[in-house]
Amino acid sequence: MVVKITMTVLKYTILSVLLVSLVSLVGLVTLSISRKLLDRIMTYLVSFATGSLFGGALIHLLPEAYASSTKPIVVSLWAIGGLATFFVMEKFFRWRHCHHPTTDEHVHPVVPMNIFGDAMHNFIDGVLIAISYSASIPLGIATTMAVLFHEIPQEISDYSILINGGLSVKKALMVNFMSASLALVGALIALQMGKSITGFTEALVPITAGGFLYIAGSDLIPELHHNTDAKKSFIQLLMLILGVAVMTTLALKF
Repeated sequence: MVVKITMTVLKYTILSVLLVSLVSLVGLVTLSISRKLLDRIMTYLVSFATGSLFGGALIHLLPEAYASSTKPIVVSLWAIGGLATFFVMEKFFRWRHCHHPTTDEHVHPVVPMNIFGDAMHNFIDGVLIAISYSASIPLGIATTMAVLFHEIPQEISDYSILINGGLSVKKALMVNFMSASLALVGALIALQMGKSITGFTEALVPITAGGFLYIAGSDLIPELHHNTDAKKSFIQLLMLILGVAVMTTLALKF
């Protein structure tokens, strides 16, 4: 099926992508926060993002994909393809998903590599949001929320890398925002491809689900295990459950 893109889909996609792009300015907030407090906040933000990504994939994206397909096995294969695709990008293109600020003990890749990885990351975020809206408005909203929750700790980390790499505050914010703006490019390209390529949306929805599962399971969960304090681990669990609860609420509401 070739997707017919309506003005409503276009409007929701552009507004959502712009909202996600504005998260790139979150680095300003970190200027007045101590390193110790920032690390603590980041841990809980990553926990919440993990729950929202799992919820987005398992509560919204995969059910939508299965409901729209007459061949469930094809949906499962596309989802596995999504896992493999994100593995390849991280393995061979150094697209990293680290959510801890740079310190002497925790060193990130060099600035140019980070900018390239973040630009690719944002471009694909735009594609995922656009494809979700092409399938349905509620699915687009849920995907936007999952991406947004994941972007907050990610952009804080990216900002930290740029500052520690020698960029000024103004230049770091500008570079981060320009990188984030590539999400709009990805979204517009995806909408155009959805209009002309048969089965594009049907394939990209489960691929998106596979990508969410990969990010949450292989990148975020291991980060949460770095903290072994029982109290903090319990709060992490609560934040993860809260992320799933938010995605569940969206599913029930729409």
